[in-house]
This record gives sequence, structure tokens and C-alpha cells, in this order.
Amino acid sequence: MKTTDKMLEATKELWKSYNEHPFVKGIQDGSLDKDKFKYYIMQDYLYLKEYAKVFAIGVAKAKTLETANLFAKYIAVMNGELDVHSGYMGKFNVSQEEIDDMKPSLDNLSYTSYMLRVAYEEGEAEILAAILSCAYSYEVIAKKIVENNPNSINDEFYGDWIKGYASNEYASGNIILIETMNQLTKDYTEKQIQHLIDIFVVCSRYELAFWQMSWDKSC
Repeated sequence: MKTTDKMLEATKELWKSYNEHPFVKGIQDGSLDKDKFKYYIMQDYLYLKEYAKVFAIGVAKAKTLETANLFAKYIAVMNGELDVHSGYMGKFNVSQEEIDDMKPSLDNLSYTSYMLRVAYEEGEAEILAAILSCAYSYEVIAKKIVENNPNSINDEFYGDWIKGYASNEYASGNIILIETMNQLTKDYTEKQIQHLIDIFVVCSRYELAFWQMSWDKSC
């Protein structure tokens, strides 16, 4: 098994629970309270600011120019997601002042602090393990939503979110992340791979906590 296959096998049941969560189910059938989604979007903005730093540290930790460019590419992509005037932030008319006044929830802060610790203390493969849970799970979640409810992509509000993460364009980025992880770790020992799995499991648990945080609108 490739490294990423082992990581996904270790989190199989956990990832299955994402699509069973009421927040994700609400996106799937269009019934999710928009105030909950607004809270999620705003917390996600705060999350992405820290997530971008993880990629930036990845640039510094990368051992090849190719891997450095991979990390750097994602920083550029996230610049668009951090524009408060675009996407769902724009739909909700969220102001920069409103964002500046919002504090990350405890789950959000804990998740990003963990990823940053991994980034500062470890190497490029470990950074990829921390990043991959968020990046790839959104693709898996969105595609499962479409499988469960093909008409979900036509929802006038949540359809854009679903289509974005279920798109071939989004998937192409994950393919590169997965291939890079497997290439970097092809000569890793079982102990080294288990360490990567442990990081991936922790971040996958944080992903589930993020959905619950958004559902509860917890601080």
C-alpha cells in the first residue's frame, strides 16, 4: 500500500462520519441554517489565514524546488479565498471590521496551532500529512454529497460550494498533493509512515470537530 492509502485506511470510519454530520447533511439537502453557514465561513477565513502559514513554512522546509513551488502555489490560491468581498463572504456582506472583531473558536485555534507546530518542528512530508486531511476531505465530502443528492449542485445557495469542491479542477490539486506525499515517502520506514498516519488522524479528528463547531456555533 502507498503511504496515502495507509493514511486513508486509518481514517476510513472517521471520514465516513463527515457526510453523516448534520452540518454536512444540511448542505446536501439545502436545509442548513444560513447563520450556521455564515459562522462556518467566517471561522474558515480565520482558519485559512493560519493554513496559509503552514504552506509558507513548507516552502522553507522543502528540499527540492518542485516541492517548494507546490507549497507556494497554494499560498497564491488562498489569496482569493481570503478576499472578504468575494464568494460567500460577499453574499453575507461580511465586512473586514466584522472579521477583524471575530476570534477563532477554541477548536479552530487548537487545530491551526497543531498544524503550525507540525510545520515548525518537522519536515516536508509531515507538513503534507497535516495539510492533506483538510484539502482532500473536502473533495471526498463534496463528491459524496453529489452522489447522495445529484440535484444538490443546483441549490441556489449551497450549490456553488458543492460544485467548487467536487470539481475536476479542485481534484487535480489533490492528485498532486497525494502523488508528492507518496514520492517523498517511498523509502520511509514503517515507523516513519506510522508517524505520518498519526498526524493525519489527528487532523482528521480536528476536521470533524470543525463541522461540529460550525453546527454549534461554539466559541
